Amino acid sequence: MSLTKKNDVLFPALMNEIFRPDWFGGTENSRSSLPAVNIKENEKDFELELFVPGRVKDDFKIEIDDTVLSISAEIKEEHKEVKENFTRKEFSITSFKRAFTLPETVATDKIEATYEGGVLKFNIPKKEEALPKPKRMIELK
Repeated sequence: MSLTKKNDVLFPALMNEIFRPDWFGGTENSRSSLPAVNIKENEKDFELELFVPGRVKDDFKIEIDDTVLSISAEIKEEHKEVKENFTRKEFSITSFKRAFTLPETVATDKIEATYEGGVLKFNIPKKEEALPKPKRMIELK
């Protein structure tokens, strides 16, 4: 009876292992394909960082449409190996797309982006009217 219980537990685990998406050398397309993001609000701007190592500046497509900032990238790779009696050809496509709805207090025409050390950084300044005003005295009349 204990042998049956062991097989009941082992068999589904074995089947899950055999039929998992990356069994034949592929990769599981899940959250791992989306880059990690940090967003920080300061007094005068927002800072947005995406962790996307192993890419070059030309891989990115960055667009602003009204108040939506879209960031995407696509990399196509192909490997071909030719030996005596066979040819092995593999290819892969890695891509992501992230979109952020910006608040209306943002000066979308002044957004700047840099890519260094695997981190894509955005400086998103606030509009002048959205910045905090200094304290002032009001004169009584």
